Amino acid sequence: METKDMMMTSMLTKDKGENEGERDKEREDAGGEEEETQQENGRLMLADGVGQRGPKSLTSSSGQQVSNGFTTSTPQSPREGPGTAASSGGTASGNGSSMPLGGLRTLVVQQTSLDRPRETWSKKMDFLLSVIGYAVDLGNVWRFPYICYQNGGGAFLLPYLLMAVFGGVPLFYMELALGQFHRSGCISIWKHICPIFKGIGFAICIIALYIAFYYNTIMAWALYYLLSSFRPTLPWTTCTNEWNTANCNRYMSTDHNVSWSNSSTSPAEEFYTRQVLQVHLSPGLHQLGSVSWQLALCLLFIFTVVYFSIWKGVKTSGKVVWVTATFPYLVLVVLLIRGATLPGAWRGVVFYLKPDWDKLLSTTVWIDAAAQIFFSLGPGFGVLLAFASYNPFHNNCYKDALVTSSVNCLTSFLSGFVIFTVLGYMAEMRQQNVDDVAKDAGPSLLFIIYAEAIANMPAATFFAIIFFLMIIMLGLDSTFAGLEGVITAMLDEFPHILVKRREWFVFGLVCVCYLGALSTLTYGGAFVVKLFEEYATGPAVITVVLLEVIAVSWFYGTNRFCNDIQVMLGFYPGCFWRVCWVAICPCFLLFIIISFLAFPPEVKLFHYQYPQWTTVLGYCIGVSSFVCVPAYMIYHLLNAKGTFRQRLLKSITPEPSSEHHRDFIVTNAV
Repeated sequence: METKDMMMTSMLTKDKGENEGERDKEREDAGGEEEETQQENGRLMLADGVGQRGPKSLTSSSGQQVSNGFTTSTPQSPREGPGTAASSGGTASGNGSSMPLGGLRTLVVQQTSLDRPRETWSKKMDFLLSVIGYAVDLGNVWRFPYICYQNGGGAFLLPYLLMAVFGGVPLFYMELALGQFHRSGCISIWKHICPIFKGIGFAICIIALYIAFYYNTIMAWALYYLLSSFRPTLPWTTCTNEWNTANCNRYMSTDHNVSWSNSSTSPAEEFYTRQVLQVHLSPGLHQLGSVSWQLALCLLFIFTVVYFSIWKGVKTSGKVVWVTATFPYLVLVVLLIRGATLPGAWRGVVFYLKPDWDKLLSTTVWIDAAAQIFFSLGPGFGVLLAFASYNPFHNNCYKDALVTSSVNCLTSFLSGFVIFTVLGYMAEMRQQNVDDVAKDAGPSLLFIIYAEAIANMPAATFFAIIFFLMIIMLGLDSTFAGLEGVITAMLDEFPHILVKRREWFVFGLVCVCYLGALSTLTYGGAFVVKLFEEYATGPAVITVVLLEVIAVSWFYGTNRFCNDIQVMLGFYPGCFWRVCWVAICPCFLLFIIISFLAFPPEVKLFHYQYPQWTTVLGYCIGVSSFVCVPAYMIYHLLNAKGTFRQRLLKSITPEPSSEHHRDFIVTNAV
């Protein structure tokens, strides 16, 4: 980073017996130089702790204290660790600093970069809501309830909480701390941690693009439902539409003479499969069919909203999340109250929470718990690094990690009640068991079962509108976060090219995401969405996070990382966090990867059995993102100079991160 000349480049050490007049002259000279250079580049503060002055504590308006015991109005830099104080030979305390009689003189310099200062959040709440909005997504509403009842109900909460405490939350905390300390996106941050692992950042960006290709399509489906809800009679409540078949059975709460069989299909199911997705027009992945123009327009609207929410940075997206992150909670509470008053709701709650302790002996339960907490909290997608990089340097990210991860887990638990009170009502209405009603997972649980239940409620139009609006809101702030991770990474890596062209870069990125999503808008697009969800992102991002933890804990060093946190937050991470980062988290991630390879998911959708070649295709898509990691390692080693040992040493030696701070403190002592 280019900077102006620094005010002073050396310091003098004076003994106790030196002439006091010379001291005063030096102070005057320093003060004069400060006055001149302050007009150009910054401020110079000269703090002299000589023995004649005795113990003294210097304070400023902000009260920030540097490692030698003096205070300054500028934030402390990550360049300066706890070792700086030790090297000065002095002692420091919060109430006063005692210096040896030798009288060390410390020069504190504030340097202002020629580049424009890094953007920051307008309010702390903007950051918290953005993180919560990112972590709380569609998976909290449909995946957690399904996984919970499938794996022992209330008994599943035990492995879920254990995996959260020992795996998910430590990873969440680690990424927030890394992003806030180094103030960099997921690409450029690696030159300050372990340069040879920089390919991880590029892999994260590719994975984020893959997610954008299919995740926003689900919001397009929800928007189609939302637009279809503005009518007195919801279109998925009748069997007289042009898309209905002879198997359609209108099963309203007022219809007592209708018998439900295994071959029956509900109007909600046929509306979803035959009108919204139109999967009956595609035989499979080998022949996807044409693009649905209705869904193409819905997705275009979604991406338009996304663009104008993130084009200016966190200043604009931080305001939008006040709506997108809070509105879903209002709707969840309304739906919970309504669901609890429905007949048969208690059946669903009992089915949801009734513990089956024998399930805990199955490895599948622990695999599902680990995968659920990992994808729910979302470390490894570059989002937490990006969001935290816009925080003030001394922000308490430790507290933020605990608060936001707790909110995320509690939201998942609350969503289970919202879903299963309605499923109990559906089972009561159909005179079936709850597990027969809740056989569908994923989007089908929302767009078929829950949509049908809403159609049977009084004021169905109102509840349909707020429900599908909630689905869109849940998806939007996760999309904001995912794309912001890519944008921050690219702007930090290529600042001279992209920083002043952010709006155009964001526009190009959104266009790429829209074009990449066209395959998911075809008649067989639902098959593509399922393939991307199961293979393209999951294994790749878990592998990337495993390498990230290893690079931070084993190469950068846990002690160095903890020292960074101490400089930033004022306290040293406890033994629990250090053990998690060094050993437990890598084992946690390795456990998920091995489980995935040993028990690959059975991909099936709408009675379409995916052929074997689609599994190979899915793995190839996943590897296409992960291949950036070894490719960059080879590239970095080949382009380095010197012997192989010198190249390797340079590749794992981090650079200082002070250039990422507009103001920093340099402390020297002789």
